[in-house]
Amino acid sequence: MTDQTAARRRRNIVFAILAVVVIGLLAWALLHKAPEKKPPPHAIPVTAVKAETQDFQITSTAIGAAQAWTSDLIFAQVSGKLIKVNFTEGSEVKAGQVLAEVDPRPYQAALLQASGTLKRDQEALAGAQRDLARYQHLSGEGGVSRQILEDEEATVGQDEGTVEVDKGSVAAAKLNLEFCHIVSPVNGRAGVRLVDPGNLVSASGSTSSVANTSSASSSASASTASTSGSSASTGPASSSGSSSGSAIVVINQIEPIAVTFSVAQGDFQRLGAVTGGFGHPLQVQAVSQETGAVLDTGQLKVADNRVDQATGTIELKAAFSNAKRALWPGQFVNVRLGVQKLSGAVVVPLGAINRGPKGQYVYVVGADNKVKMQPVTLVTTQGQVAVVKSGVNAGDVIVTDGQMTLNPGSLVKVAHLGAVGNTNP
Repeated sequence: MTDQTAARRRRNIVFAILAVVVIGLLAWALLHKAPEKKPPPHAIPVTAVKAETQDFQITSTAIGAAQAWTSDLIFAQVSGKLIKVNFTEGSEVKAGQVLAEVDPRPYQAALLQASGTLKRDQEALAGAQRDLARYQHLSGEGGVSRQILEDEEATVGQDEGTVEVDKGSVAAAKLNLEFCHIVSPVNGRAGVRLVDPGNLVSASGSTSSVANTSSASSSASASTASTSGSSASTGPASSSGSSSGSAIVVINQIEPIAVTFSVAQGDFQRLGAVTGGFGHPLQVQAVSQETGAVLDTGQLKVADNRVDQATGTIELKAAFSNAKRALWPGQFVNVRLGVQKLSGAVVVPLGAINRGPKGQYVYVVGADNKVKMQPVTLVTTQGQVAVVKSGVNAGDVIVTDGQMTLNPGSLVKVAHLGAVGNTNP
């Protein structure tokens, strides 16, 4: 082998060694490449609040209707011509105020006649008593028979009975004359006048526009059959020209005013337990259905004595002073009852409560801005507020918006930290 061939072989060997070295260096470089730096995790923006402790009022709500505490349908108690109406429609009236007047002349005449009859019979009785005294004196001397004495005693007794009947007639005539002045039985507000002056009114409640032809005696007898000048009613009767049962006016007592409503029998039992069987009053609020504003605050007064089997509810009745006249008969309102007061209750917004396969939970933001899924137990929810029994402490930061994108351990950024605020209605 020549020197040139040996030199070529050595050169090839060197090139091969260099190639192996280069390939080895490249492989080492590829296999030992420095790891890329991971970007910091992205913080998820959320809205949160701090859980607070408050004195919380548990309430029960229902739909109620305002009605007059007393609603009196005013009728005439004697028959006759209505000569005067002394009230203004829609005005306030006082108990004992004269509302209308029936023509009193027939009843004045009846009273005069009854008084005359009483006087006549009293004189007859006095005469019989004098005769009896003489007969008794003569009987002691044997100057009159026993039969005559007994007959005179019977006459005196009969005359005494007649005088008593006459006194009753006089009292009835005076009462009928008094009934000619129709008065309000309560303080309240007058409604629309249902009968005009000039119409005939009757103790039976009917009205007529024909001329007054009734006599004093027939009017007196009709009036004695009526025992009341007012009747509780939920609405006025028809005011047609001739109708049975027509009243003169409706007087509604609206200070105080009542609100009636119904609650489920389960809530009724809870209310009964809180009030000691309704032994002490329970606060009730009437809330406007339009604005949500509290119209007035009153007290629960009456619980019905039965459960409506068709609905499973019990009717309740509350009284409101209604000094501002915010409630009106027939008005529908929302009723809110204070059932129980919780002192130092932990409250969070209802929107913070989530529901999963294992129950309810919240996301609590930790000091490292990472969230933790925390199971919770609730006492109650009311409106947009939840009262927490366990799982959350006062001061915990609770996520209220943005939970759908969170997982346990997610890094969050609190974009807005609010407060629960005053949760009591």
